Amino acid sequence: MKRCFVAVAVSSLAVLTGCDHSHPNRVQGYVEGEFVYVASPQSGALETLAVSRGAIVKAGDLLFALELSPEKDALEQAQRRLGEARANLADARKGKRDPEIHSLEAQIKQARAALDYSTAELERQEKLSRVAGAGSADDLDRARATRDQDAARLAQMEADLETARLGARDDVVAALEANLRALEAAQARSQWELGQKRQSAPQAGVVFDTLYRQGEWVEAGRPVVALLPPQNIKVRAFVSESVVAALHQGDRLMVHVDGVTNSITGTISFISPQAEFTPPVIYSDESREKLVFMIEAVFDPQTAARLHPGQPVDVQLTL
Repeated sequence: MKRCFVAVAVSSLAVLTGCDHSHPNRVQGYVEGEFVYVASPQSGALETLAVSRGAIVKAGDLLFALELSPEKDALEQAQRRLGEARANLADARKGKRDPEIHSLEAQIKQARAALDYSTAELERQEKLSRVAGAGSADDLDRARATRDQDAARLAQMEADLETARLGARDDVVAALEANLRALEAAQARSQWELGQKRQSAPQAGVVFDTLYRQGEWVEAGRPVVALLPPQNIKVRAFVSESVVAALHQGDRLMVHVDGVTNSITGTISFISPQAEFTPPVIYSDESREKLVFMIEAVFDPQTAARLHPGQPVDVQLTL
């Protein structure tokens, strides 16, 4: 009776051992997720948390929003400064106002009339100087000087009118234009900073975790939502040194998940060039048998969505 029991036990162990080695190309692995941590480059109180853990979001869906008041005030200030700079530049390009132009035109008419009078007086004095005893040399010189002064004054006022119509000097206009461009850049930055207070999903996926609660203060650059896109889900497994040489990127493999009847087909996307748990200097024949190399496999998004990070799996290699 004891011999029969031993025989049955040995035969059972043999069957179990045979099962363990019936799939020599099967290795154990686990599901790994590469998360997308969504953060804002601005700090502020968490005003709105639009998603919860486990929610499925589409690209562009709102995830969270921080308090907007400081950035809104900064944008309004930048807009006011920009408006002032545009008005100053437009004013510099226009020249003087119409009433000022009309005033200069009227002064030119007066100067032209004065020139006409002084010119006529000079002609009269020249005629008198040709008649003996009718005019003096001083009167002639005085008339000529008055005519020359009136001519110079008219020329000056005509130049002032031309300058008034031209507007500000080129260097002044160039300085105002440069200031305008700087303020436009400041406004664009303020708009960008305001927009960064609201963060949307960069791609579709599952909200794996939310790291802050509504009302809490969020430092700049600290993630608020951890997003897991389906394409970022992969399987990692470790294969022996004798097997890794036969594997290549793009090779297909089968993944078996506990509780799932059908296996899942994946594709090898990465084979590590570094061995794990190896002696630091020399490989002996004995130590080479202990070398393992990490491989990663990816799936189409629909298949990957059925897997969960941390889940243990069996990987069947197709060699």
